[in-house]
Amino acid sequence: MDTAFNGEHLFPGHLGQFFIVLAFGSALLSFISYYFATTSHDKFDRSWHNLGRIGFYANTVSVIGIGVTLFYIIFNHLFEYYYAWEHSSKTLPVYYMISCFWEGQEGSFWLWTFWQAVLGNILIWRAKSWENPVMTVIMLSQTLLASMLLGVEIFGYRVGTSPFILLREALNLKESTPIFNTNPEYYKNYLTYIKDGNGLNPLLQNYWMVIHPPTLFLGFASMVVPFAYAIAGLWQKRYKEWIQPAISYSLFAVMVLGTGIIMGSFWAYESLTFGGFWAWDPVENASLIPWLVLVGALHVMIVFKNTGHSYITATILVLTAFVLVLYASFLTRSGILGESSVHAFTDAGMFWHLVVDVVLFLILSIVLLSIRWKELPSTKKDEETYSREFWMFVGSIFLALSCFHLVIVTSIPVWNAMFGTKLAPPTDPVKHYNIIQASFAVVITFLIGFTQFLKYKKTDTTRFFITTIIYLVFAALITALVIYVTGVYKMHFVFILIMAGAVYAVLANAKIFAEALKGKVKLAGSAVAHIGFGLIMIGALISAGTSKVISENTTGDQFGADFAAAKNDPRENILMYRNTPVQMGKYLVTYIGDSLSSPNHYFKVDYKVIDANGKVTEEFVLKPNAQANRKMGLVSSPDTKHYLLSDLYTHVNMSNAITFDEDAQADGHDEAEDDKKYEAPVTYTLAPGDTIPFREGYVLFKGLGKVDHIQNIPIAKGDVAIGAKMEVVTHGKTYEAEPVYMLKNSNVFDFSRKVEEAGLKFRFTKIIPDKNKIEVIFFQTPPSQRKWIVMRAIQFPYINFLWSGTVIMVIGILLSIFRRNKELKTV
Repeated sequence: MDTAFNGEHLFPGHLGQFFIVLAFGSALLSFISYYFATTSHDKFDRSWHNLGRIGFYANTVSVIGIGVTLFYIIFNHLFEYYYAWEHSSKTLPVYYMISCFWEGQEGSFWLWTFWQAVLGNILIWRAKSWENPVMTVIMLSQTLLASMLLGVEIFGYRVGTSPFILLREALNLKESTPIFNTNPEYYKNYLTYIKDGNGLNPLLQNYWMVIHPPTLFLGFASMVVPFAYAIAGLWQKRYKEWIQPAISYSLFAVMVLGTGIIMGSFWAYESLTFGGFWAWDPVENASLIPWLVLVGALHVMIVFKNTGHSYITATILVLTAFVLVLYASFLTRSGILGESSVHAFTDAGMFWHLVVDVVLFLILSIVLLSIRWKELPSTKKDEETYSREFWMFVGSIFLALSCFHLVIVTSIPVWNAMFGTKLAPPTDPVKHYNIIQASFAVVITFLIGFTQFLKYKKTDTTRFFITTIIYLVFAALITALVIYVTGVYKMHFVFILIMAGAVYAVLANAKIFAEALKGKVKLAGSAVAHIGFGLIMIGALISAGTSKVISENTTGDQFGADFAAAKNDPRENILMYRNTPVQMGKYLVTYIGDSLSSPNHYFKVDYKVIDANGKVTEEFVLKPNAQANRKMGLVSSPDTKHYLLSDLYTHVNMSNAITFDEDAQADGHDEAEDDKKYEAPVTYTLAPGDTIPFREGYVLFKGLGKVDHIQNIPIAKGDVAIGAKMEVVTHGKTYEAEPVYMLKNSNVFDFSRKVEEAGLKFRFTKIIPDKNKIEVIFFQTPPSQRKWIVMRAIQFPYINFLWSGTVIMVIGILLSIFRRNKELKTV
């Protein structure tokens, strides 16, 4: 029997799978070669070293080959491949096709391997005497990551999942009955029935999701570098030497991963509808956990570099940070969080594969530490209480404790799976995390402040206390003013303490930055980074603590059981009929219409501020959008008005203006069926300047004009296409419409045009040349079918402190990286 399936393009998949196998094999070759190059006693024999490089370069080429091949499949809509069918569609613009890469597990693993390959090239260029041991660790990690993409079966166990698996193969694996295998003749032409792919998750169709995942995975990938230096230092007994290069790479990892986390917050703020930027979702926590530990590790490494104290703590924290990256990957990819997070991947059969990845690097760290423990540098003398290193050490411990709390609570599903328990996560996770993590944040913010007045090894205590108290008093006064102006006093007392600590941190580091401008340039980086962090805390506290819902529902409308089931609060949502103004706070708000840019349906919401004299002092239109997604229901995305000191955030949770058939409507529909949605049409004979009155305004016929383009219909020589220029005036606004009358090959066609904002449709059906008039059929939506939306609007004060603080923090870390790199060159 001929089992070939018609229309399949098999070569790209075979090529992509070849690159995957090559990536795995070359990574394994490079790992083994670098290992023997490190352990070789003949320092002049570079054969293993050269072979390690050859394997690495082959791995880099193969990783790029995987990416290029996968993009080719997605870009050309080869839906015979499961990954393209599951994550993309023909309607996606190119930049969202790029996002399809990392929507699936396989694509995100590829992204991780790509960044690790890039970092490996940098290390070969810069690592010098560290290249062999460091690259051994890097290529071990690269080998394990490449194995995640293999998608091969060994002794009945599937190793990894390939992005190049065919749709029919994937469905056979998923179905209890492998339909394609049992009746291949019947399904031979299955591709003729696949018109499009499933498409990208509507929540990911945002420009932040084009740049947020690459940034986040660069952060994850870069965490392996300080880990590799720490392992290499223990392995080669170069205990102190690894610290200095590891500091630069740790700064880079902290900067990039921190930026990626904030980008995720901005995406959540702009695209999700929970009304905020951080929800303590387990997946959010998973990205934050290793970042906190590496920040602590970074500060302890700096302590060791300057004083010789806390070596063991620095080493343990660096090793732990990378192991926690792997553990975070396990949490989000194994399916273990399936019931506790909406963002986690489902189980793709890699549970134990991911466990092995975590356990391998954990055991490697523990074994090396145990073997070298007695040889590790230690100091007999304790740190002075009034020294900077002592309190930096304390701060790092608090960061580790903060991380420990996040790990314990986020991992409740893991504990239940391991021990058969039925522990329940916190009933109100946001409140739980906010209060406990805020307690750690109080300590950290104050430490960021007063450690700036301490010196390494020993400090003049009198001067320290005088300076500290002066700045504390200033911070208390400014905090009191901020609390009074913003209304933060209504928050829990612990958040007020964080505010005080953050203000104190900004003031103390501003003093250091001022000194840096006078000549102590090396202090600038840390001061700027700390100022940025303080502003992040201030912005987050004020915006989250004083945000106000202005769409207050006082009517008692509940909008149906489904509305509340979707976790919408009816008291915070208001029903708005089109062209019916509603007062919301200081704004007079009107839902004025819709527009469709497939697959997004945009709702136009007009905001006005009117003074006591009735004068409009401000006006703008927000366009929140939604998609009627067959898998996810109505998926809404907000639109935001950005002011200097606040944001006005608006999204639509419900509407009768959007249907699940909009894609079909966008491509064309039955005109007669569409006519039934309107009242009985009225035919008007109009001359230029004539008007048509209707319930909510009037229509002015301005005249005729030649039309050069009609949808996809070519206008040939001898064809005539004329548009009737109609001006619709309603509720103080003016809209244009131009229905078209066409003569083509002696046949008459007309093309209707709508003004959705006014609920009108026009058809231009006849020209009466001897009277200089035209015939227009006028349609109007009945009052009973008026379009409406259920909308939520929130005001976020001072949130720009959060976003600007992020930029300032990144600038500060960059300055620190430049400083550390300069120190490396002088060693």
